[in-house]
Amino acid sequence: MNTKIMLEYLADLEKNNTKEWYNGHKEEYRAANEEFLQLTGELICEIGKADPSVLGHEPKDLTFKLVRDTRFSKDKSPYNPCFRANISSRGKLPVPVGYFLVIRPGGRSFLGGGLFADMFKDATAMVRDHISAHGEEWENIISDPQFKELFEVKGNALKNVPAGYDKEHPQAEYLKYKSWYLEAYIADEDILDGEGFIRKAGEICAVMKPFNDFLNRALADFKMPERP
Repeated sequence: MNTKIMLEYLADLEKNNTKEWYNGHKEEYRAANEEFLQLTGELICEIGKADPSVLGHEPKDLTFKLVRDTRFSKDKSPYNPCFRANISSRGKLPVPVGYFLVIRPGGRSFLGGGLFADMFKDATAMVRDHISAHGEEWENIISDPQFKELFEVKGNALKNVPAGYDKEHPQAEYLKYKSWYLEAYIADEDILDGEGFIRKAGEICAVMKPFNDFLNRALADFKMPERP
């Protein structure tokens, strides 16, 4: 596994973020993408040791395109210079939550988990209800020493506890959240050590698993909205 190819290609794309450069370097893209697919496949197997629910997916079905949707963005650069994959029991859908891999040079690669999307109001309500009803379990997960060493719970949040929830609840701060996710950043030198990265990523995801499991129990009855 030659992970250096990925980092070099992405660094070049970031410096030359144009359709002309991208179209003129298709061979470099194909080589870098093949390495990313191999990395994703090995990561699926490694995560599967602690979470067998993610096994059985093809890496190509879990990855995202580099092309950006610029319609509603001030940044009109056409490409997102990072390789991304979402590994969960149902592939790359945001629910059930799983393990999100982002490869971006400059120390910006990370492994994430939890619910990143906050546009699903039903999902947000389900998680709030579950935290409200199982606050002690939530506290035990996020206060675990291994968890605290790696993660801080992030997410978009309201200024106040929403109506219908106890403002004095021990987990009141987390009831304000609209999304709940984790990020563990990975240095470029760790990415360059492909096999070492896979081992380290597996360990990170194993620590992340109880957090994901908690959210997935909350979201057990969630149905993804159907596209019109």
